[in-house]
Amino acid sequence: MAEQVSKSVLFVCLGNICRSPIAEAVFRKLVTDQNISDNWVIDSGAVSDWNVGRAPDPRAVSCLRNHGINTAHKARQVTKEDFATFDYILCMDESNLSRVPAPKGEEQIFMLPALATGTAWSGRPHGHKVDPDEDATCAVRPRQKDLNRKSNQVKNCKAKIELLGSYDPQKQLIIEDPYYGNDSDFETVYQQCMRCCRAFLEKAH
Repeated sequence: MAEQVSKSVLFVCLGNICRSPIAEAVFRKLVTDQNISDNWVIDSGAVSDWNVGRAPDPRAVSCLRNHGINTAHKARQVTKEDFATFDYILCMDESNLSRVPAPKGEEQIFMLPALATGTAWSGRPHGHKVDPDEDATCAVRPRQKDLNRKSNQVKNCKAKIELLGSYDPQKQLIIEDPYYGNDSDFETVYQQCMRCCRAFLEKAH
């Protein structure tokens, strides 16, 4: 019998303390329940460096525990190497697709042709409510069709870069950030991640 080839997936959101660690933990639980965890490399990361080293938001941890899932993840920033090592990079919303940080001292890397479309990143941390009039570029969002050109932006990129919500059987494409919300918003994220991760696993398995 041929040896099973491992697959890999990186879940990405803005700060890696709310949505993407929930998605990572959910997917780990799914593959563990199916006894295929040895076939997968699973991680999550952030497009920003604001929360590097931090544990997930306590509300995310509580939500996962309510469903019998634990997480020991510490937030990290997406690296250039991730594009060459992961088979799938699944983002929570389109703004996560517009900017990917480069290692210090290197030129900034964009998943999408953001410079060509006028998309830019405000660089402001959680807690700063952006006024579009303050920085007009903040309101410009990447177009879904730009996903077809994503892999051309990074040399040696092997990852298939998509929205996790593209797998949602209920067709909810965007997984909204619950950071400014309450426990019910985190539960909504959990339910979306569960639906999407199940569908993704079924397709990728």
